[in-house]
Amino acid sequence: MSELVEKKKGNGGFVAVIILLIGVIGFMAYSLSTKGSELDKAQNQNKRLNADMNGMNQMMSGYLGEMTNDMKSDFSAILETIDELKVNSALDKDSLEAQQYRMEELQEQVSRGKMNGYQLFKARKEIETMKSIMRGYIVQIDSLSTLNLSLTNDLDETRMNLDNTKEERDQYKEDAAQSAEKVKIGSKLQAYNFSSGGLRMKMNNTTTDSDRARNIVQIKSSFTISENLIATTGKKTVYLQIVNPDGKILQSSSGNVVTTENGPIAYSDYKDIDYTNQRLDMAIYYRLNNQKAAKGNYKVKVYCQGQLIGTDSFTLK
Repeated sequence: MSELVEKKKGNGGFVAVIILLIGVIGFMAYSLSTKGSELDKAQNQNKRLNADMNGMNQMMSGYLGEMTNDMKSDFSAILETIDELKVNSALDKDSLEAQQYRMEELQEQVSRGKMNGYQLFKARKEIETMKSIMRGYIVQIDSLSTLNLSLTNDLDETRMNLDNTKEERDQYKEDAAQSAEKVKIGSKLQAYNFSSGGLRMKMNNTTTDSDRARNIVQIKSSFTISENLIATTGKKTVYLQIVNPDGKILQSSSGNVVTTENGPIAYSDYKDIDYTNQRLDMAIYYRLNNQKAAKGNYKVKVYCQGQLIGTDSFTLK
């Protein structure tokens, strides 16, 4: 009896294992069936995408040629710009060369003519990115840069803006220079109302006017400095130059030289004044210091701030 019970228990365990195996096999079969269905679905979807891509390429076949031509033009412009930046800018040369290499590589791929529409689209996006980088470089260099960049399309607009800015800057400089010149001319002082001639010594050691050369001990030039409201005020030096009948400039010292707008000139004597934009009467004296005054016509010139502001003449007999 006990043997029969043991036999039934062994048969029950065997049946349980068989049932478990059948369940596992069924699950695996279901999973394989599901995966196979998903694989078929994916393959069918891939076929549809390839068919759509081929259809798109056929549809765009006429346009791709135009796109390729535009891209070739962009390649030339970008590569030319990179060459100019390498020569005429302080940008990192290694970075420029790496970008140049990538553009040359992409240019070669496009030139082979084996790209489909999607690949050309990606190439076009990369070109646009590179053009954006080039624009950034131009801004970094200087908005007033005079580099002759040759990028096309929207880069041409950037170059045109730079050229316009440069023209505006040059015009501003020219206008400023003209304005400065007008101010300089307008602020120039004038000397007028001259009275120049020789002085002789009287018995009481005072001087008086004389036109006799043999008696002259001093030469005097008196004049009026003009009123000028736009001239600068303050201390100014007025220089007197006397040229004798022989054409020699009379000097109390060989070092009497002053710089003017026409170069350095010798002067006879000078006087410092405090100019307040008002008319000023003044005189400058030159001592002969035992030199003999020559007979003839003398020329007088007066300079201030490097400019000739007045002339006169007189004659000694």
